[in-house]
Amino acid sequence: MIFNSKLIIKAAASLAGLAALCFPATLSAEKLVILHTNDTHSAIEVDKEGRGGVLQRKAVIDSVRAAEKNVILVDVGDMVQGSLYFKYFRGEVEYPLMNMTGYDIRILGNHEFDNGMDDLARHYRNMEAVPLSSNYDFTGTVMEGVLKPYYIKKVKGKKIGFFGLNVDPKSLISDRCIDVKFNEVIPVANEMASFLKNKKKCDLVVALTHIGYEVENEKTTDVQMIEASKDIDLVIGGHSHTLIDPAHPELFPSLVANADGRMVRVGQTGKYGKYIGKMTIDLDRLKDGRVDGSDIEYELIAVTDRFPESQLDKRMIEFLKPYSIAVDSADNRVIGKSVYSMESGLRVGGLANLTSDITHQYLSHKADSLRNAGMDIGRLDMSLMNVGGIRHDMPEGDITEGQILSTYPFSNHFVIISLKGSDIIETLAIAARKGGEGISGNVRVVTDADNNLVRVVIDGEEMDPEKRYLFGTINYAAEGNDDMLPLANHELIWTDEVEVAAPMLRWFEHQRELGLPVAPDQNPRFVKMVE
Repeated sequence: MIFNSKLIIKAAASLAGLAALCFPATLSAEKLVILHTNDTHSAIEVDKEGRGGVLQRKAVIDSVRAAEKNVILVDVGDMVQGSLYFKYFRGEVEYPLMNMTGYDIRILGNHEFDNGMDDLARHYRNMEAVPLSSNYDFTGTVMEGVLKPYYIKKVKGKKIGFFGLNVDPKSLISDRCIDVKFNEVIPVANEMASFLKNKKKCDLVVALTHIGYEVENEKTTDVQMIEASKDIDLVIGGHSHTLIDPAHPELFPSLVANADGRMVRVGQTGKYGKYIGKMTIDLDRLKDGRVDGSDIEYELIAVTDRFPESQLDKRMIEFLKPYSIAVDSADNRVIGKSVYSMESGLRVGGLANLTSDITHQYLSHKADSLRNAGMDIGRLDMSLMNVGGIRHDMPEGDITEGQILSTYPFSNHFVIISLKGSDIIETLAIAARKGGEGISGNVRVVTDADNNLVRVVIDGEEMDPEKRYLFGTINYAAEGNDDMLPLANHELIWTDEVEVAAPMLRWFEHQRELGLPVAPDQNPRFVKMVE
């Protein structure tokens, strides 16, 4: 017998269409869509490449909501700090905009604490999204009772359980800004996931985390948490600014095997709101209380300025107008010119060098003034600026006031401290393992091929571990934060009255007055040992 393959295919297609008409309920899946953002860092406006922007983000979210029936919108922290909107208005812009966007669930990032807990509690009490944290205990503080340990959302007969996990604040969030008992991530994650899965009978358990995907500072990551878990089905993360792109799993895999070997989906969207993550779950697959991560569709939606003004939220536009006037004024005031472009994320080279050299010059003048005023103080030996305090790139060309204020946004103050050489050496050993920090030009940190410290050279001589040095930095670093714990062993000599951004601005303005371009040393100051 001879078969006509074309006729068979055509007949099969006809039968499939007939089945779809006769049995629509069995073939049309009921879907849940979870949209997620992380580390948007006060990126209210689109950038110079037309990416990001809160109005554009809302337009994307609205378009998904118009197309899908069951949408949950979550944010996993650090939605503040990083632009003039937060520098000037301290959350009065970002928190209302989050409410206008219609977030359903939110968790804390570390930068939500930048203005202290009183300020944080005030904003969070006016927040419409459900605030979660399972491993921060705020008992006896102004934040007590503000956060919930978990939240269960019912969608088409299915129970979706969410819980939140926050990063260890030690050496990350200044003690001046936070008062919390931190509970370790993995035990809490397993306890909460088991509770939601087995006690509350949730069909899907979602961990919302601000702990990071990539290993840093020896703190627990999303990957480590998944590998130690059995009851978590989906992880939506932030903190490390990792762009987990499902199109490139070779870079940062979006599927991680748990303790039972089951694949768990994990997503993160980078930083500055340039992408929105979209997780799509077929609710019909949630039958046995377990879902394989590969059954959860994951995509990144680019946030761009492709939307016409008619599709942008009019209420948001009107709300932003008075704030934008102040920001635009600073962004349009040119105070210098850079010879070349410098990246903020690099731990060595241009911007790290520039920042530490400005610090050293400024604090050297301060030490000289204090000595001239009668204080028993020597010359400044060296300076250090943590690269985590440098928040924006510096492109080639005009430098504006707003750019500098956004590059150095934190409410830190310069300090001069006295410190033993051994503590400096240990600090720079930590910095070397991380890839570097900003150090003044008279210092070289010599390492082996694996970034282990060999020696510290200052002014052409090896640093003496027994000698005390006059050391310039910011109060955040001097407290031992950003993993620089040995700096906390200092004797405080002097603290500046103004925030870091003020002398930074003056330096750039003075360069312009002198007719000098900004052209810092590009050479690494953390160098490999010559064999």
